Amino acid sequence: MKKIDHAKGVKVKTSREKPVLIVEDDRKTAALVATYLEKEGYSTVIAYDGQQALEMERLHDPVFIVLDVMLPKVDGWEICRRLRKHSDVPILMLTAREDEIDRVMGLSLGADDYVVKPFSPRELVERVKAILRRTRNAHAAEPAVLSHGSLVLDPEKHKVTLDDQLVTLTSLEYKLLYALMRSPGRVFSRNELLDHFYEQGEVVVDRVIDVHIGKLRQKIEQDPANPRFIHTVRGFGYRFADVDEE
Repeated sequence: MKKIDHAKGVKVKTSREKPVLIVEDDRKTAALVATYLEKEGYSTVIAYDGQQALEMERLHDPVFIVLDVMLPKVDGWEICRRLRKHSDVPILMLTAREDEIDRVMGLSLGADDYVVKPFSPRELVERVKAILRRTRNAHAAEPAVLSHGSLVLDPEKHKVTLDDQLVTLTSLEYKLLYALMRSPGRVFSRNELLDHFYEQGEVVVDRVIDVHIGKLRQKIEQDPANPRFIHTVRGFGYRFADVDEE
């Protein structure tokens, strides 16, 4: 396949498939990640700053985004925040810092995974493949429409409505609500809910779930302090209201 420069500082590898967007200002790192992904059959798009990343996302509608945190013009946090307003594309964030607060921030903004530099390119590619596998399997196995009163989740359309009004959720918020609504009345521990997002044994603090639950309640509950749909089970986790609680 032929490589074409569409703009200064942006590399594109053409393909009929949607590409993986690599957002990394270090050109050697970007080229290394692209090489390993291309060996696995993925096409790639590379952007070297945050503004280019946003433009390339609109232009190419990528199937996956590998996103560095520290970028010129627009940083990775802000890119993730903007993308989650309209897209549930899987995002793996790269950072040179191992601080827990960075991990929590990335996940709370809707990132699907988090890798600390320096990293193994092979491991990164395996994480990309695992996330894409989970995403595709989830879409393939999606059941009929789920509903509880005026709250409706349509897996086929990947859409949530409340009182017939569209509710905009991040990718992780949607997955969390989907997991809870599929098993009304069942109590999920925080670790069980984390397992819906991370199946490879990654170390992720369980309070990330509390952050997502809080944001989800703000969007679907009339009174988040006295939730109708998502109930807290103190000292353990959360459950979605049972059918007899409608």
